[in-house]
Amino acid sequence: MENVLRPLIVIGGSVVLTLLVGWVVDRLLRRADDRHHEATPLWGLLRRARVPFQLVLFAALLRGSYDRAKLLTDHRIGVGRFLTLLLIGSVAWLLVRIATAVVETSYTRYATAHRDPARVRRVRTQVTLIQRVVSAIVAVVAVASMLLTFPAMRAAGASLLASAGILGIVAGVAAQSTLANLFAGLQIAFGDMVRLGDTVVVDGEWGTVEEITLTFLTVRTWDERRITMPVSYFTSKPFENWSRGSVQMTGIVFFHVDHSAPVEAMREQLRDILRECPAWDGRNFGLAVTDSTPNTMQVRALVTAKDPDDIWTVRVTVRERMIHWLTEEHPYALPRVNTADAVLPPGSTSRAERGDSDGADGAAARPDHGRTAHEPPRTGPGRG
Repeated sequence: MENVLRPLIVIGGSVVLTLLVGWVVDRLLRRADDRHHEATPLWGLLRRARVPFQLVLFAALLRGSYDRAKLLTDHRIGVGRFLTLLLIGSVAWLLVRIATAVVETSYTRYATAHRDPARVRRVRTQVTLIQRVVSAIVAVVAVASMLLTFPAMRAAGASLLASAGILGIVAGVAAQSTLANLFAGLQIAFGDMVRLGDTVVVDGEWGTVEEITLTFLTVRTWDERRITMPVSYFTSKPFENWSRGSVQMTGIVFFHVDHSAPVEAMREQLRDILRECPAWDGRNFGLAVTDSTPNTMQVRALVTAKDPDDIWTVRVTVRERMIHWLTEEHPYALPRVNTADAVLPPGSTSRAERGDSDGADGAAARPDHGRTAHEPPRTGPGRG
C-alpha cells in the first residue's frame, strides 16, 4: 500500500501545489493590473508567464521530491536527468517571457510620454532587437546547461577548450555571413540608420519597414508584397530613407503642355486644388515653367505634406484634377503635334505670295510664258 500511496502523494501533491500557487499568483497579478493598468501594463504582461511559471514550479517540486516517491527506481538517473532538463527549459522560457514583458512595458511608457514618431520608432527598433538578443542569449545558456548535465559532455568540454582556437577560426570562416548580419543588425538598432515603420526605397522599390531581426529585414511595399533582405544590405549599400529626421516631405508633379498654356491660370487652379485636398499640410506650394522643347513646355508643380503617404495622395490628386481642368477649360493647352504653317513676322510675305508676283512680272518679259517649267522650248526643228 505504501508503494502506491507514496508516488500518488508526491506527484499529486506537486500538481495540486503547482495549480494552487499558480492560481494565487495569477489573481494577484490580475488585481495589480486592474489597479495600475493605466500607469503600467507590466502586471498584465506578466500574466502571460503563468504557464512557464507553473511548469518551473512543478518541475522543481517533482525534482526535489522524486527520490522519496521511490518510483521507477531502476531508471532513477534517467528520470532525474529528464526532470532537470525540463526544469532548465522551463526556467529559460520563464526568463524570456519576463524579459519580453519588461521590454514591452518600457516601450509603452516611452511611446506614451513622447509624441515624436521618429523617436518612438527608433526606441521600438532598439527594444525589439534587445529582446531578440536576450532571448538568443537565454536560449544558448539553456542549451549549454542541458548539455552539461550529461557526463560525456562535461568530459568533452576539456578537449573542446583545448581546440578552441582552431574551432574559433573554423566557425568564424563558416559563419562569416551570419556574423556580419548579426553585427549589422546591432549597428542598425543603435546607429539609428533605419527603424520600424520607416518609409524606404531599396532597389527601386518603395515600401515600409515591417520587421527587423538580427539577420534579415522585411519591407512591405505599397502593393502588399514583402521584400526580405539581409540587414547587411543597409550597412553596405546606399538606400533612401524618407522618414529620416522629419517625416515632412515635398513632392513634385510635372506637366507637359503646349506653349500657349495659361501658366498663371494653372497656378491659381493649383491653389484651389490644394485647398480642397485634406492631405496637403498648407506649408508651401508653387508652379513654374522649368523647361521648354520645340513642341511643349514643362511645368513643375511643387506641393508639401506631413508624411510620405500624404505626399503621394497630394501628388496624384493634383495630377488628376489639373489634367481634368485643362481638358475641360483649356483644351488648347494640351500637348499636340503642330502641322500648320509657321506664322511669319509682320511685314514679311509667304513663299506662295512671292511665287505669284514673280510669275506675273515674268510672264510679260518671257515670250513662252504659257509653258510650264518642265515643258521644252517651242523653237527648233520640232516645232510644228
